[in-house]
Amino acid sequence: MRTLIAAIRFVKFVAATLGLYAFWFIARAFMRDKIRWRQTIFEAWARSFVSISKMQIVVNGNPPKPPFFLVTNHLSYTDIAAIRTKAKGVFVAKAEVESWFLAGRICRDMGTIFIDRKNRRDIPRAGELIVERLDAGEGVIDFPEGTSTAGREVLPFNSSFLEFAAGRDLPVSYAAVTYTTPEGEPAASKVVCWGENIGFVEHLWQLLKLRSYTAIITFGDAPVTNSDRKLLAAELHDRVDAEFVPVP
Repeated sequence: MRTLIAAIRFVKFVAATLGLYAFWFIARAFMRDKIRWRQTIFEAWARSFVSISKMQIVVNGNPPKPPFFLVTNHLSYTDIAAIRTKAKGVFVAKAEVESWFLAGRICRDMGTIFIDRKNRRDIPRAGELIVERLDAGEGVIDFPEGTSTAGREVLPFNSSFLEFAAGRDLPVSYAAVTYTTPEGEPAASKVVCWGENIGFVEHLWQLLKLRSYTAIITFGDAPVTNSDRKLLAAELHDRVDAEFVPVP
């Protein structure tokens, strides 16, 4: 039965993703405010994923309002849908995502900013793009750990990428994300967190077999500002870590 349920949900996910993207692609030529149109479609996709995957969302604190720069720990691709339904913004993603078949194109067209964190020369370029998005009134969400984890701890934050924020004394908001699954279901650390030791489709298939799961997002009380990127990264890490609850 769970296999059948997962199959139905998977078809719905693919149909919703491709359908919304096609709708955006066709209608964009007629939209005056193309940024708002992109935001509308992206939010619709996030809400469809939350519904299809049976995700429940609990929010502590108040999400920042655009324009904002938000950092958070990273556990899975599910973070994107969960956070995007509560905070209107685009995401920063690793450069490899852009090369993924079709998904890379969709992510780019939905405003994703790609960065090669291993190439220091690429960091200023991505920083300028973030500033452009902020100046356009958009929010930007980044995962400074640089990778998703199994949810045991918050990895150190990459300070190099925060240099643009430190140099501009830009207030940086923060949030902590964790997950739980109902009693009798597999542990969230096994089926929701994506350590990337298995492929996306295989992981998504396991996720869609769950009856439900819960994302808990805790937004920080106030943004952090520091002109020293290393101190900024350390303080943001400490604040996220203080709110983070390890994934069971």
